[in-house]
Amino acid sequence: MELTETKRDRSGVHNLAFQQQEQKSSKTPFSGVCGENDSDDGVDDTNLKGLGDNLQRIKTSQNKETVHINQGDEYINIESDLHENKRASIDDEQPRLKGHLEKRYDEVCEFCKKHKTRIHYVVYGILITAYLAVVIAACTLNFQRALPLFVVTVLAIFFICWDFFIAKYEDRIAAFFSPGDQYLKKQWFWLKWVLCAALIVMIICWLIFDTTKRGSRQLISFGGLVMYVVLMLIFSKYPTQVAWRPVFSGIGMQFILGILILRTKVGFDVFNWLGIQIQTFLEYSDAGAKFVFGDKYTDHFFAFKVLPIVVFFSTVMSMLYHVGFMQWLVGKVGWIMHVFMGTTPVESLVAAGNIFVGQTESPLLVRPYLPYITKSELHAVMTAGFSTIAGSVLGAYISFGVSSSHLLTASVMSAPASLAVSKLFWPETEKPLVTLRSGIQMAKSESKNLLEAASQGASTSIGLVANIAVNVISFLALLSFLDSALSWVGNLFDYPQLTFENICAYVFMPFSFMMGVDWEDSFIVGGLLGYKTFFNEFLAYERLSKLIQKREKGGSMYINGVKQYMTVRSEVIATYALCGFANFGSLGLVIGGLTSIAPSKKKEIANGAFRAMIAGTVACFMTACVAGMLTVPRLEVPCRILLGNASNFTDFPANSTELVECCQQLFTSANYSEEIFPRGNYSLNSWKVCCQILGQPAFHCT
Repeated sequence: MELTETKRDRSGVHNLAFQQQEQKSSKTPFSGVCGENDSDDGVDDTNLKGLGDNLQRIKTSQNKETVHINQGDEYINIESDLHENKRASIDDEQPRLKGHLEKRYDEVCEFCKKHKTRIHYVVYGILITAYLAVVIAACTLNFQRALPLFVVTVLAIFFICWDFFIAKYEDRIAAFFSPGDQYLKKQWFWLKWVLCAALIVMIICWLIFDTTKRGSRQLISFGGLVMYVVLMLIFSKYPTQVAWRPVFSGIGMQFILGILILRTKVGFDVFNWLGIQIQTFLEYSDAGAKFVFGDKYTDHFFAFKVLPIVVFFSTVMSMLYHVGFMQWLVGKVGWIMHVFMGTTPVESLVAAGNIFVGQTESPLLVRPYLPYITKSELHAVMTAGFSTIAGSVLGAYISFGVSSSHLLTASVMSAPASLAVSKLFWPETEKPLVTLRSGIQMAKSESKNLLEAASQGASTSIGLVANIAVNVISFLALLSFLDSALSWVGNLFDYPQLTFENICAYVFMPFSFMMGVDWEDSFIVGGLLGYKTFFNEFLAYERLSKLIQKREKGGSMYINGVKQYMTVRSEVIATYALCGFANFGSLGLVIGGLTSIAPSKKKEIANGAFRAMIAGTVACFMTACVAGMLTVPRLEVPCRILLGNASNFTDFPANSTELVECCQQLFTSANYSEEIFPRGNYSLNSWKVCCQILGQPAFHCT
């Protein structure tokens, strides 16, 4: 007899049945052969199954009766709990009469859900009305004091109205301007040559008048700008396929921003005011640093003064990102560059984002689109990261004593420069897949509320602070070792002054001079560029801050024939040239960060990263050239130091406004007081310089 049914389970019940059936089969060994027990097989199988089921039910019932958990004197009956829970669930399902208060609460909730949009409008209207009332009251009391608040309010109202009309009437606006757009497309072939010719004539005329007024040093900066463009074209990936619109538009945007900020009084005052406000805002980090590290936290300036600023700024940026302000601001700046330069939305948004965040954070704004961008777009994304700095470290550089207004200007001007250099160094040869028509959307914050966003921003800065600290420690130690080793090698050839800074100075000296740096200062700026390229910009700005402090103290400019500090113009140009992440340390950071975001582009990222670093470096140099053409050094140096140094180096041309003003003050003071010269505030060389500049009568110059 077959016993296949009993082999399904190896439990004790079925084993008993198997033994019983085995005993039966042993009593009738020939029953299967004789065919007499065909009907008994079904009975035996049925009895076997029934017996196993009965035994299983008995065992289950016994388990139900005996399963109790003893906890002291209390017993929990699992079966009774199940019945009680079942009865409780049945009771919950039965309709229950609601009280009067509960009914009213449900009615209020239903009303709020039904009129949710209107309620929001009413609340927003009340808040906006209250805010406007506060602004009007502040302006009425003291308009000069409330001017910043008034300007911010006007800008906010303008952009809110702009977004409203664009969202509601975008199609009508596009239809209104479509005839003009079609006409420009038809006439663009000859119109672009007219515009180029007019632009060239304007540049030539401007250079002539500006050179006549301020000297010939601006021509060197202009020649450096042309040189860098030519070098990028020569070493371009596809020199014959360069689209010149992004190149010239990017340089044009640099000039426009530079003229507005550096040459107009309104622009300079606005950015100077912004720089002062940012510097004041970042000083609030001192409260946290003082609480954690004690009253003498400034004794360890870098660790306890500079690094807490990075934490504070990262927290603020995370909060602004959570409320959506950063996405809105980046979107507006990216849209301007897209329209003006003709670049794609992805690279425009990333370049705009790099003004405010770091080179690994800005690609996260367009993370879903990175797998679909072209090689040229990927190169532009990396170049934008190398040619700008993050807002978090911007505060650290300001704390060093570097000009906040020039750092802000450099951050803004380098964004269009990065796209211009990128499209020149790696032209677009493919058809971009991501366009405005594809509905590009920026990533949103993952924080649930503002406090969580602040906490995440502070936590995120831990890695950044640690990275900065360990890099500074390791690079300074490595630099000290290199200087010692090079000095030992140089001593073998009777040149113990050989250092890493000297080598970098000789390498980068021609590039710094072509930016417009004075020849006497180009050696120092070349060393700073070497620090920035081979180590990081932190070391370079720290060295620059020491030079600025020496110049502000007004000590001797030359000691044993070695220049101790630079002119104001050279400091400004160096500030722009150093304002970027283009160094070998950031090279690995970009490759690792972008590969984790877009693994499918790993090969393209590795192949184009080094070219992007070179392009980012050149973008910073071009920004420095534009700054050299437009910078007008103000009297940041006392007249006695300015006149004392005028005979030692060619800092200012003969008709410099600053020198003329100082000489006029000198001679005017001499007319009314005979005590200035005998006291020694002005040297004899200062009088000789002023006599040559102003051509005063012999009464003053004898």
